[in-house]
Amino acid sequence: MREDITFTSYGVTCRGWFYPAQGAEARSPGPCVVMAHGLAAVKEMRLDAYAERFAAAGLSVLVFDYRHFGSSDGRPRQLLDIGRQHQDWGNAVAYARSRPEVDADRVALWGSSLSGGHVMAVARTVAPACVVSQVPHVSGPMSTKELGARGVARLVPHGLRDLARAARRKEPHYIPAAGRPGDLAIMTAPEAMEYLDLAPDGFDDRVAARFALAIGLYSPGRALRHLTVPVLVQVGLRDRTTPPHPAIAVAEKAPTARVSSYDVGHFTPYTGEMFETFVAEQTAFLREHLTR
Repeated sequence: MREDITFTSYGVTCRGWFYPAQGAEARSPGPCVVMAHGLAAVKEMRLDAYAERFAAAGLSVLVFDYRHFGSSDGRPRQLLDIGRQHQDWGNAVAYARSRPEVDADRVALWGSSLSGGHVMAVARTVAPACVVSQVPHVSGPMSTKELGARGVARLVPHGLRDLARAARRKEPHYIPAAGRPGDLAIMTAPEAMEYLDLAPDGFDDRVAARFALAIGLYSPGRALRHLTVPVLVQVGLRDRTTPPHPAIAVAEKAPTARVSSYDVGHFTPYTGEMFETFVAEQTAFLREHLTR
């Protein structure tokens, strides 16, 4: 039942899918969940699985790729700019609210990994009814610490090289998004290669290296304490990619957040038994706060 959709973000076409709400309880206009993926990932990396469950539960869903990634336009390719991705979230929500199927007051944000932090950061601006944040990046310094001194030292020269190329208006200098421990990549935890297990054929596993200089400065978890809407934060206690304890700490201090902890790694929630566990909790949370 999904529909291929487009919307414009600062003059660039973003592409995605719209899933209309299904079932006897579906009403128009009704609630909608807006979703996007994490680090360099695209919507085909299991976001359709979540969206299908939410739609079956009577919630419309908008899934999109950021500018520069996946099916969306934007040059250069694979440019991960945190500010631009925040802008894309705002434009995606505006598009969702413009659709006749959607009640503008009942829009939720859903993010995972890096976008699990994005939804915390943009929530005050886009004013959702509630937020779901799965295995989120919340603390730049703690994520950098997880990389270790050698990992940081390996990445910094590549980030500087990419910035120098950008200043000369040249194509980016790219590095892999995921690699094995000791490799040159953004993610090198022992679990990192599970990221590629989710990828579709032809997936571009590169990212402009300047992002390596930005991630340590990005701590969206700070925004959580200012939110007044319900937030579900799900963490994996064996997560070596986005450390769980900073997420638990910020969620426990936030007045409207609740945290659920699971004995899993970063990529476990996307498939199998733990996917069923995570998506069931998310669906119940979304229905609690979006349906009337």
